Amino acid sequence: MRDDHRDLRLFLHLAGTLNFGRTSLDCHVSPATLTRTVQRLEAELGHRLLDRGPRGVSLTAEGHRFRAYAAEALELWQAFREEHPDPAELTGRLAVFATVTACQALLPTLLAPLRAAHPQVRLDLRTGDAAAALARLDEGEADVAVAGVPARLPESLVSRTVATTDLVFVTARERPDPGLDGPFVLPHRGLVRDAADRWFRSHGIAPDPAAEPEGHEALLTLVALGCGTGVVPRLVLDHSAVRDRLTVIPTERPPAPFPIGLCVRRADLRRPHVAALWSLTAEFTFRSP
Repeated sequence: MRDDHRDLRLFLHLAGTLNFGRTSLDCHVSPATLTRTVQRLEAELGHRLLDRGPRGVSLTAEGHRFRAYAAEALELWQAFREEHPDPAELTGRLAVFATVTACQALLPTLLAPLRAAHPQVRLDLRTGDAAAALARLDEGEADVAVAGVPARLPESLVSRTVATTDLVFVTARERPDPGLDGPFVLPHRGLVRDAADRWFRSHGIAPDPAAEPEGHEALLTLVALGCGTGVVPRLVLDHSAVRDRLTVIPTERPPAPFPIGLCVRRADLRRPHVAALWSLTAEFTFRSP
């Protein structure tokens, strides 16, 4: 089924990022296609919606008005389509955000019941940095996120733990002096970095990171190259292409196990697509060895 509101969705995403490259990447369209979409909307409306200047992209006054219209139009359309649907005939799109590791390790099993029960639902799967997952969800860029769950979620979100994995220290297998004396390769931000910082403080260690990459996969590559000792969820290590080049460093009182949750906006639990996934995953649990 053709998505008659694709132009509105693209414009709303662009209005949020104000970055053609980011929107092109996230929405899986070429920059040329995105530019043509904006030009087509401006021609149909008879108004310029975006300004491009030395400081970047900004919305015009008409752009702000059209953004409000587009958001309301999509909400009304979604509500119309989803009012009292036949559960056996759910259609439409469900946007899911997850890390590459979660896509490989969790989603094939987690999403299988939804695919079996509602094969007409189109899954829009997006990957990226785990640290950005909940922000993407809260901002409406995804309907569902599979991500690490903080001790306190924003009030607008709700989560269900679907997996638990240990946090482990790893270093290159060929490193001559493996240990916890550093140097360290740590995530630039996110829950794993927070857990590592707490562990270091409790052990009186003040690490001076040799590198702080975005993403666990990049971190493991740097560790495999001998740049230092890293800390990652074991789930990530077990599914890494470089795991054979790494070794786990045993530690006393290791960091607490790391919960991974199926996260949605609280208000979206009334939406049939989200409600169906939430119901069908009620019994799903995974425990990393």
